[in-house]
Parts: sequence; C-alpha cells; structure tokens
Amino acid sequence: MTDKALVLGGGGITGIAWEIGILAGLAAQGTDLTDADLVVGTSAGSVVGVDVRSGASLADLYQVQATPATGEVFAKMGMSVMLKYGRIMLFTRKPEVARARIGAMALNAVTESEAERRKVIESRLPVRDWPAGRLQITAVDAVSGEFTVFDAASGVGLVDAVGASCAVPGIWPPVTIGERRYVDGGMRSAANADLAGGHQRVVVIAPLSQGIGAIESLKSQVHRLTAQGTRVAVIKPDKAALRAIGRNVLDPARRPAAARAGHEQAASQASAAAAFWSV
Repeated sequence: MTDKALVLGGGGITGIAWEIGILAGLAAQGTDLTDADLVVGTSAGSVVGVDVRSGASLADLYQVQATPATGEVFAKMGMSVMLKYGRIMLFTRKPEVARARIGAMALNAVTESEAERRKVIESRLPVRDWPAGRLQITAVDAVSGEFTVFDAASGVGLVDAVGASCAVPGIWPPVTIGERRYVDGGMRSAANADLAGGHQRVVVIAPLSQGIGAIESLKSQVHRLTAQGTRVAVIKPDKAALRAIGRNVLDPARRPAAARAGHEQAASQASAAAAFWSV
C-alpha cells in the first residue's frame, strides 16, 4: 500500500466553501491534509482538489471563500431535483443504465450555454493547467453512463475536467470533451472514495454522503475500503455547518457562512485529524 489519500466530495458552491474552511482550519491547527499522495475530487471537490494542488495558501483560499461570491450564478438544487433523479433510476438496478438515463435528462434540459458555464468554472480555478501532484477528477459519460476519471495523463484540459465533474444534470449543461459529453461525477457517488483504494490512510471530506438509487453511498464505499485494510476517517458537516449551508447547496449567498462554519468545525476535528494523519 502507498500512504495517504485525500478525498473531496461533491456539495455545490457551499460544499467548496465548507471544504476549504475545514482544510484551512485544520492547517491552522497544525494538520495539513494537502500533502496527500493522492487527491480525488468529485464535483465541488474537483474545484477544491485543484485549489489544494495549485500551491495556493489555504489561508488565502479560505479568505476568498469567506467573502461574498462574485461571478457565480444562483441555481436551485432542492428535493424536486433529487426526486427527479430518483424517478429516472426507479426501474433499474444497473448503475450504468441509471447514469445513462440521468445523462439523457441532462442532454435534453434547458440550461445556460457551455461557454457561459465555462467562464464560471474558470473563475473558480487558480490555475488552468494540471498542477503537480496526483489529482483525479471524476465525471460520467452522459450517453453511456460510464464512470470516467480524468488526470494529468488523460489528455483532457483541466478546465474541461472540472467543468464536467461539476455539471449537475438538469441544472448545468453537460461538458463536451472530444466527441463525448460528460456530467457530474457525483452521479456515481457523492465522493467516489473507493478510488483511494490501496492507500494506508484516507481522509474523506464529504458535504454530502447519502446514496440514492444507483448512486452509491459513502458508507458503502468506506466499508469496502476498510475491508481492504485501509484506515478511513470521514469528516461531514456538523449541525452548525448544516445550518450555514442551508437547503440549497447552489446558493452563492451561502458561501461565506459555509466557509466560516467549516473553519470553526475544524477546531473540533483537529486532535483526531492530527492523530490519524501523522501516524
């Protein structure tokens, strides 16, 4: 086994802010999780993954998230969208089939243009080229439902990879890469923590962790990792963070409060994180 992996899960714009808050807060307490041998990013986590691999200061990244958002577009990610996903997946137990159905919905949805959405993704990233260090970004082929992992060796541009991973079906447009189109990697799992298999220690920072239908839960993936002998620590929002995040994870107005809540929550996680990460 290799050593340490950091898994960053999906959770919208508030998820980005809360994750950065957690990471910056832990670093301020003496535990820097960004020295992981592997970083896995899904959806919101793909943005955070680029942030932490870029070499930018966590304190600086936190200050950005703790200020009002500019250049972001309000969208609604509520129960109605989740119910739509559930209905689409209702009559199949095959994850790839379910993901293809969600992809078909995404391809037919009326959204802003890919070009406009790309501007938003670019504004979130501190770099445009793949940074040093192992970074994996997840997405799903909108037609076949195939789960896809992009990295520096994949030949796919960083902005395209992040845009694909963040392309919430029915909310944002699927991203065109070559002759294929891709949607949110969270359509396979909110965190895709199993990609960290083979590492001795894995920390999962997960704004969302539940599964729905063919979307696998974090709990199930963690169970598989531990069965392989991997030690896993999961950090999820506490009650104060959940209040700060609110019910709509795509609301830019919630970003500063979510970042602050993550930073404050880190104080309660610091001792356990230090003991787990530094062994």
